[in-house]
Amino acid sequence: MDYAKIAQEVVEAVGGKENIVAAAHCATRLRLVLKDEGNVNQGKLDNMDAVKGTFSTGGQYQVILGPGIVNQVYKEFTAVTGIMEMSTEDVKDAGAKNLNLFQQFVKVLSDIFVPIIPAIVAGGLLIGLNNIFTAPSLVIAGKSLVEAYPQAKDLAAMINTFANAAFVFLPILIGFSAAKRFGGNPFLGATLGMIMVHPDLLNGWNYGSSLAKGEIPAWNIFGFAIEKVGYQGTVIPVLAASFIMAKIEQSLRKIMPSALDNLLTPLLTVFITGILTFTVVGPITRSVGNLLTEVLVWLYTTGGFIGGGVFGLLYAPIVITGMHHSFIAVETQLLANITKTGGTFIFPIAAMSNVAQGAATLAVFFVTQNSKMKSIASAAGISAVLGITEPAMFGVNLKLKYPFIAAIMGSAIASAYITFYKTLAIALGAAGVPGIISIRSDSVLHYMIGMIISFIVAFGLTIVLSKKYENVK
Repeated sequence: MDYAKIAQEVVEAVGGKENIVAAAHCATRLRLVLKDEGNVNQGKLDNMDAVKGTFSTGGQYQVILGPGIVNQVYKEFTAVTGIMEMSTEDVKDAGAKNLNLFQQFVKVLSDIFVPIIPAIVAGGLLIGLNNIFTAPSLVIAGKSLVEAYPQAKDLAAMINTFANAAFVFLPILIGFSAAKRFGGNPFLGATLGMIMVHPDLLNGWNYGSSLAKGEIPAWNIFGFAIEKVGYQGTVIPVLAASFIMAKIEQSLRKIMPSALDNLLTPLLTVFITGILTFTVVGPITRSVGNLLTEVLVWLYTTGGFIGGGVFGLLYAPIVITGMHHSFIAVETQLLANITKTGGTFIFPIAAMSNVAQGAATLAVFFVTQNSKMKSIASAAGISAVLGITEPAMFGVNLKLKYPFIAAIMGSAIASAYITFYKTLAIALGAAGVPGIISIRSDSVLHYMIGMIISFIVAFGLTIVLSKKYENVK
């Protein structure tokens, strides 16, 4: 390939170097922040053999080139434009200026939760491994593995301890990540999280039963009773407290003499935030978080398969807007309260949507006579079935429109099915075929059937609809 020529053509197609604010690349995509995306010559990009697809999200205009190619094109791209090489984080920050308030809020949630997802995934998968040992009739009829082989009891208990750690101490992880995102000291954020789950406090999961019995311990300070309640497994309280902590720290550093800054700023920050957390922020946000979880679970349980089908229908359009990143906080809350919720229903529905997008793209591979589209569809379809949908959705399905319609229909029907059978996940992961390992043991069969339904409906409907569209040749 002539990488210099490709870079020059991309620059011209996106409105010239004067329209480019920032540029970086990831494994497959050229990530650009443009002054005005209206200046993009979409037709020219679509006709370039090297370009596998394009889409706009999060204030960035992204050009899909593929692994290996994007690295070479990016080198030539920076040479042509004179733009210095940047990291994807730098481009994210530049692109944030193009976002509206809601998009900025979703981006903040994404920035906080994406770094801690590996810990949550590890904990959830360990819970699944523990279930293999303790679930009755899963491996041996009428018995669990622990009952059949008592010598494995301690191994299962150890795995359970490892599994629960990320959720018991979740506020520490969120406190660190959130404080860093909000511009505060991340270690003070972690300290705040530690305070919120300190063993001297009433365990947060026992708060409801203790409240009913009237047995809530409290600090009595100057005539005020402050409840000594922990925030294990919570999300919203530590998010709010971390934001307040970061702002208090920033304010103190502006007025604190430099000689006293390192001594008094951390002290006052932790003390003031701690008091606010247990008197105002914590009690209010705990109620909000519990209400949000209960509403979602209520919608899921009472809306039945119809509600699940609607969610499955809308999931891919939500992904287009980027709003799906806000689900991370909700799923984290559901998983943190897994003994009450049983797991998250969002992950399985996301998987149904991803498989449907992949199936529709693979159907395009078989019906199209366009060699470039066929090349894109083959790799993008497989990627989507495995859980990565951007190349399929933006490179094929949305471009042709009818495969996207077929995909959301397949997702809706499959989501209705898995909702009817209350299919839940106990961990996050790749929302597709590999997601089987994240599914609760009693839901695995229905998850697999749901994927088959999603694939068949989306694939078949794409074939049918393709006969009515002239752009498939």
